[in-house]
Amino acid sequence: MPQEHELHIRGLRIDWSKVERDSYLRSIPALRGMETLTFHAPVTFFVGENGSGKSTLLEAIAVAYGFNPEGGTKNYRFSTYDSHSALCDALTLSKGVYQPGWGYFLRAESFYNVATMEEEYSRGPGGAPQHFHQKSHGESFLAMAQSNFRQNGVYLLDEPEAALSPQRQLTLLYEIDQCAKEEAQFIVVTHSPILLGMPGAEILSFDNGPVHPCAYEDTDSYQITKMFINHREQILRQLLGPFNDPADP
Repeated sequence: MPQEHELHIRGLRIDWSKVERDSYLRSIPALRGMETLTFHAPVTFFVGENGSGKSTLLEAIAVAYGFNPEGGTKNYRFSTYDSHSALCDALTLSKGVYQPGWGYFLRAESFYNVATMEEEYSRGPGGAPQHFHQKSHGESFLAMAQSNFRQNGVYLLDEPEAALSPQRQLTLLYEIDQCAKEEAQFIVVTHSPILLGMPGAEILSFDNGPVHPCAYEDTDSYQITKMFINHREQILRQLLGPFNDPADP
């Protein structure tokens, strides 16, 4: 994957004067005091512990870019529950010169609602319904990627691995890489050590203070997965106490 091409979203700026004094956004360590953030690669991963602000920032980027808060393409306009933060109103995006040809915002937690609306939107003339509800959760996630990921697009993905097996995560990694080679840009929130292993991707950590670059081997996703695989029995005994492993001879 090329390290540099014309990015559709070059970066962002936050005007904290537009955020209320008592807003919880001001208490998120990774975001508190952030004024600007610049993206440097076609694929950027947001990593960090639950509640560290990753999805909050991604959602604000998506809404500021014109996506529906619950997900879908820019053509999706519906709301089942208004849960997005006010950060989008304080956020200004620095956009690239060229207009992207397509885009998609995926939120794992609201994908069911998007799949339902997709059925409704595709009933019109020329519609081609994907029938996501007739597929398994994982199959529908992958079908969404394969039908919507295109060259010269913008794709914002919040935990896309949530429904995918390790093998399907490799398939998703391949799909992302192929589009990124053709002028597409991805910003992805993930805990997947498989996706994070993508060559040339920028990894931004939301742990331990302000957002900062992080090496793949330094992510918790990599370190904890490696530790568990290499020391499974020791870790489980520390967590669970003595037990009999049926795999033991």
